[in-house]
Amino acid sequence: MPGGCAPGVAVDQTYLLILAAAAIVAIGAVLIIRDRMRRDAREKTPLDSPYATSTEGMKVCPRCGMGNLWTDRTCISCGSALKG
Repeated sequence: MPGGCAPGVAVDQTYLLILAAAAIVAIGAVLIIRDRMRRDAREKTPLDSPYATSTEGMKVCPRCGMGNLWTDRTCISCGSALKG
């Protein structure tokens, strides 16, 4: 066994060098993408509120903004008349 390799196994140093370079490029790309995603998330600011409010099937009071049942005629919070 010349060179200390098992029969049928031929790994050249050039192949190992190319493999190491490809691994370094891949790791670098992952780090750059992850850094860009973190920076974009940090720079993004919410326009209104970070919490969503669903008023589907409800009437919203024009005076105080409180959500009421669709069957209510007056607001449960301030007592003003509701539309519809």
